[in-house]
Amino acid sequence: MTTSRFAESASALPHAVSVMTAEQIKASGASSVNEAIMKLLGVPGRLDTSGGGNYTLDLRGFGGTADRNQVVIVDGRRLREDDLSATNLSIVPIETVDRIEVMRGTGTVQYGEGATGGVIVVTTKAGKGVDRRHAATVGASVGSFATREAHASAVLASGGFSVDVSGKDVRSNGHRDNFASTSNNLASTVQWSNDWLRLGAQSGRHMVQSGWPGSLTAAQYASDPTHASSLGDFGVAKSENTGVFAEADMGDWLFGADANQRSKQVRSENWGASAANVIASNVNVRARHEVRGKSVANALVLGLDNGKWANTVIDSTYKTIGSFSESTSTAIYVTDDLSYVPSGTRVSAGLRQEVVKKLESSSGMGLDEHPVAWQIGVSQALGQSVTAYGHMATSYRLATADEYTYVNTGVILQTQTSRDVELGARWVQALNKVELRWFRSDLTNEIGFDNGASPKRNVNFDPTRRQGLELEAKHKVVDALDVRATVAVRDAKFTAGAYAGNDIALVPRQTVALGANWRPMSGHAVDVGVNWVSSQSPTFDNQCSMPAYSTVDARYAYTAGKLELAIGVKNLGDVKYYTLAYGCAGGVTTSIYPEAGRAVTASVQMRF
Repeated sequence: MTTSRFAESASALPHAVSVMTAEQIKASGASSVNEAIMKLLGVPGRLDTSGGGNYTLDLRGFGGTADRNQVVIVDGRRLREDDLSATNLSIVPIETVDRIEVMRGTGTVQYGEGATGGVIVVTTKAGKGVDRRHAATVGASVGSFATREAHASAVLASGGFSVDVSGKDVRSNGHRDNFASTSNNLASTVQWSNDWLRLGAQSGRHMVQSGWPGSLTAAQYASDPTHASSLGDFGVAKSENTGVFAEADMGDWLFGADANQRSKQVRSENWGASAANVIASNVNVRARHEVRGKSVANALVLGLDNGKWANTVIDSTYKTIGSFSESTSTAIYVTDDLSYVPSGTRVSAGLRQEVVKKLESSSGMGLDEHPVAWQIGVSQALGQSVTAYGHMATSYRLATADEYTYVNTGVILQTQTSRDVELGARWVQALNKVELRWFRSDLTNEIGFDNGASPKRNVNFDPTRRQGLELEAKHKVVDALDVRATVAVRDAKFTAGAYAGNDIALVPRQTVALGANWRPMSGHAVDVGVNWVSSQSPTFDNQCSMPAYSTVDARYAYTAGKLELAIGVKNLGDVKYYTLAYGCAGGVTTSIYPEAGRAVTASVQMRF
């Protein structure tokens, strides 16, 4: 478990954490990180309108601002931009992933602003940096909508040195007109390690190009959900990243540091041509001191984070600078975990102080904030297999560059703050686990786009609340059969103001995800998943409703030595549904973005 930014056991943590290993991901047949999180953990996902097969995940009911209220970390690198573009988890080839950790609830002390909903930490095999040995994987797949994919990865290891390289290319015509896309990714990591020190460097390049089919009215959706309202809109995004990292184990002290820089170029044809260039950098330094006695253990973590982000917007000539936005942040944080071994009691506390500065040229608006977050948690062992826990925290989010420029004249968006509480209990025995948790977050000055206002603008909403119950279970029935279940009941509402009592838009009240992995005989595996999502409202006035939907996915895989052949079907029942809509007209939902119908994929993969 590394959501604390250092490895530790997950069983005694005083907050909700879900872990997916490479073996579990492979058995599920998930083809992307997004799909693994939605399929194995039941996290609701919404189709990303910019294409490339990406989804917006929603850990705790934030609807249209879910991306802005959770942090995504890949091998120590924070992916999210300081604008409204989607977090692009599709750049991570699933074949290279060692583990995915999802911390529901605030992670602000460890990871900074925008983590009220939670944190997703993806660690690749290169990022883990252990068990280095020669290996290679090549694979290809073809499927519905003329989808073609090819991927390859390799590890070369000698002594303490290792080199990891991976590449992936995906092309598809898409399930709608003008939704064809091409994406490719290339990444490499070079590292050296001995018994106490690890040093390395990584780099990567990613490109996605996709048509933008636009939204449909209710009549258009009913007539032909594959139709496009726009046949000429498209976008192209190219990004590059480079970085270095270091880890040192010096007895009671563990040290870690990483620095990375990334650039991104975006061009779009959508209501006119535009382009933008993003340059961002991060430097993170941390240290952990652990002391263990016969009855007491204590772990102290100290950290320093520094980040810079700048975006230059180019006008329709692609030559003249239209505006620029920039932000800088510097934070220090400290956490301490005290465990009393005989009773199995653990007390955790943490504090973060951050200095954030933002500026946008076209509006002349700027922000200079000094937010603070704290957390305290307690876990108590109730026997060898059961742990109960409680967690209280505060969190915060600042408006992005896009948000604080599209406001009513003279309005400056205030910092969003939240008070968060969570209670839970987990039972863990070997490969079996059951965890039940209750959570509540009370938000002040929540930042969002009010599509019911006139004019429509980004605002600080009146007070809002998220609360609910989550049940997560996995069980090995027999050696050849594993089952899993995730059930969530959420209540995301306005607690005051003009929308008091109304549901937050794009948040389903209930979700259920069930799955089973069956291995009837050696080399054969079948994985089946059922996903049900309740109805939700597309707007804050709750005058319209998006229908509930249920989908079934299935996959069969045959493995013979190093070769794997598989065939999978998504949306087996060819259900007609959508996960995203923005409008309501006369009580009828509109601005609809349809999901795909039945999709069949055949794949082959060889491991060396």
